Amino acid sequence: MKRKAFRAALPLTLPVFMGYIFLGIAFGILMSSKGFGVLWSFFMSLFIYAGSMQFVAVNLLISAFNPISALLMTLMVNLRHLFYGLSMLGKFRNLGKCKPYMIFALTDETYSILCSAEPPDGVDRKWFMFFVSLLDQCYWVAGSVIGAVAGSLIPFDMAGIDFAMTALFITIFVEQWEKAGSAKKRIPAITGAACAILCRVIFGADNFIVFSLLGILLCLTLMRPVLEDEKEADTK
Repeated sequence: MKRKAFRAALPLTLPVFMGYIFLGIAFGILMSSKGFGVLWSFFMSLFIYAGSMQFVAVNLLISAFNPISALLMTLMVNLRHLFYGLSMLGKFRNLGKCKPYMIFALTDETYSILCSAEPPDGVDRKWFMFFVSLLDQCYWVAGSVIGAVAGSLIPFDMAGIDFAMTALFITIFVEQWEKAGSAKKRIPAITGAACAILCRVIFGADNFIVFSLLGILLCLTLMRPVLEDEKEADTK
C-alpha cells in the first residue's frame, strides 16, 4: 500500500524537486556565507521548513534579538498559509497520525499538488498525500545540505538563482490552467492573477501580498455559488 502511494507521488513531485533543490542550495550557500555550519542548514530545513522565511531568518539570526519584530515578520511572510489551511480542512480530516506532519509540511508547491492531483485507482489517498509532502521536504533538506557543504568549499555568485521559485510557480500555474479546460474552471486562476496585479499597482511591491490574498478570498467567496454549480455539473 505505501509502496504504491510512494510510486504514485514521486512523478508529481519532480517539478518541485527542480525548484526546491536549487533554492535549497541557495539557502545553504547563504547560511554558509554568514558563518553557519552544515548542521544549521540541515536542522532549519528539517524543523522550520518555511522556504522564503528561512532566507529572512538568516538575517534575524545575525541581528539583535527582537522577538516582536521576528513574530511580525513571520506573520507577514507566511500569512498566506492561513488561507491554505482553511481550504485543506476537508482533505486533512481523516489523516490520523499523519495529520500533524501534513499541517507542518504544507508549503506552496505541496499545496498546489495536493489540490490538483488525485491518487490513481488502488492507491490509498492518505499515504499518497503523505508521500507528496515528505518528498517535497526531502528535496528542500537535501538542497540545503548540498548548498551548505558547497558554500563552505567553493565561493558562489548567487545572483538570479532565486528566480527558480518564480519559474516553479509559473510551471505549476500553466499546468493547472491547461488541465482546467473550460473558462468557468479557470475563474479562480483569473481571479487570483487579477487581484494580485491590481493590489500590486495600488499598494506597491512591499505591501500587496496580504491585500491580494484578502481580495482573492473575498472574490472567491462571493463567486462560490457559481463555482459550486460548475463542480456539480461536472460530476453529473
